[in-house]
Amino acid sequence: MDLELLERYLADRGEPAYRATQVWEWATRGADSYAAMSNLPAALREELDSRVPFSTLAVDRTARSRDGTEKALFATADGRPVEAVLMRYRDGRHSLCLSSQSGCPLTCTFCATGTMRFGRNLTASEILDQALHFRRVEPVDHAVFMGMGEPMMNFDSVIAACERLPDLGIATSHTTVSTVGWIPGIERLATEGPRVRLALSLHAPDDALRSELMPVNDRYPLAEVLDACRAWRAARRKRVYVEYLMLAGVNDSPAQARALAGVLGPREAFKVNLIPYNPTDGGFAGSGPEAIEGFRAELAERGVPATVRLTRGRDIAAACGQLAAQPAAEPAAAP
Repeated sequence: MDLELLERYLADRGEPAYRATQVWEWATRGADSYAAMSNLPAALREELDSRVPFSTLAVDRTARSRDGTEKALFATADGRPVEAVLMRYRDGRHSLCLSSQSGCPLTCTFCATGTMRFGRNLTASEILDQALHFRRVEPVDHAVFMGMGEPMMNFDSVIAACERLPDLGIATSHTTVSTVGWIPGIERLATEGPRVRLALSLHAPDDALRSELMPVNDRYPLAEVLDACRAWRAARRKRVYVEYLMLAGVNDSPAQARALAGVLGPREAFKVNLIPYNPTDGGFAGSGPEAIEGFRAELAERGVPATVRLTRGRDIAAACGQLAAQPAAEPAAAP
């Protein structure tokens, strides 16, 4: 819901200040309408229903993967498409992948979102309404800003949303903000807002290849981005998580693993997440299991911790790099 509109409407109506808190508490517990808010006067509930939309987003469609992942496509009030994902894990985690923009202006070549027409930054309420949609499904406990958009280009709204996510059951220590290396945002995150985790979308160990894959590297070169991440680590005293998409014949050779280990020193500053490629229209092929394991072993031999990310929701185009507001075919029945 539009929290600013809610507070303004309640104030104009002469309601006590705690009314906004009551509404928000009901929403964070999974209420699906004002009618469910039994400690609000009935007349107020009816007026809120007509004056303050319960959500800033309308659900266009949803899809569910064979692995339990759910994806929702929303439309903003001005018709902008937004996708978000709920990932369920066997260890009991219920993690949200949230979007910070409708589309993305940065056109990374491997990412389906980059092929969309960029819409605009999302408001803090539009970000929170993605989370509240899934909170109405079940409790949630983790969040990653790895959906549509570059979070650091919408810093104020992302941080405002992060400050409220603990009300939904998502601790700040379980919230990760991912960036392609937008240095002004990394620098602000070192001193502003809650102490969330930082993830860097890297994908290449040198400037030439990284610029081919991610044009933003021409603006913020690799060495400068890594220096900004080290400064963030020094300020926040947290490890930086490096996202590295494994592309067959592009960035997955043993020599490139050794080069990556070289640029990531000191070793205690970074942990690498190797990401199996999820098909898009970018013309790439994913590295095979042997190449991924070999890459991981090269990093480990040089003291760089690395894990392979578990892919979720690929069959409904909900996996990393696949969000593009396109219809997803229903997953085939399990054999």
